Amino acid sequence: MEAAEKCAQLEKAMIDYGDELVRLAYTYVKDSYTAKDLVQNAFIKCYEKIDSFREEATLKTWLYRITINECKDYLKSWGHRKMQVFSFVQDISIGSEGSAESKVIQQSSNEEIREVVLNLPIKYKEIIFLYFYQSLKIEEIAEVTSLTSNTVKTRLRRGKQKLKSMMEEAEMYG
Repeated sequence: MEAAEKCAQLEKAMIDYGDELVRLAYTYVKDSYTAKDLVQNAFIKCYEKIDSFREEATLKTWLYRITINECKDYLKSWGHRKMQVFSFVQDISIGSEGSAESKVIQQSSNEEIREVVLNLPIKYKEIIFLYFYQSLKIEEIAEVTSLTSNTVKTRLRRGKQKLKSMMEEAEMYG
């Protein structure tokens, strides 16, 4: 494939799937800047490996798989763990006062359902997000996550059950 053709295909993918991939990455890393960086890395990998794309899957599901792998690699990395410790220490040192900016950010991130979904165990959160927020079909989710369709169905069902009980608990303790 020629470089110009690769660039055109990548540019179309970035326009078509960029926002979706950032939202997907955000569900893993819970930081918009990091999510954007990870998606950028995913697009770079896509460009580098586009010649090996066998088209057994759609480009969209292939990009989802690359993004999920980027997120999982990041979460396992030393840099991420070091940043978590730094963030924890910084939060303690700021205290309960915080800046106006941090209060606005905190307020905007307090959407109840989104928070509950983000607090689900990763194996359920991943499936719930892909199914409800990205509108992928069971088969597409199975392809993206390298799971069987039955495993996806089971995790979706259990994820919904956990989500329901967490929402009821949040309502009860308000």
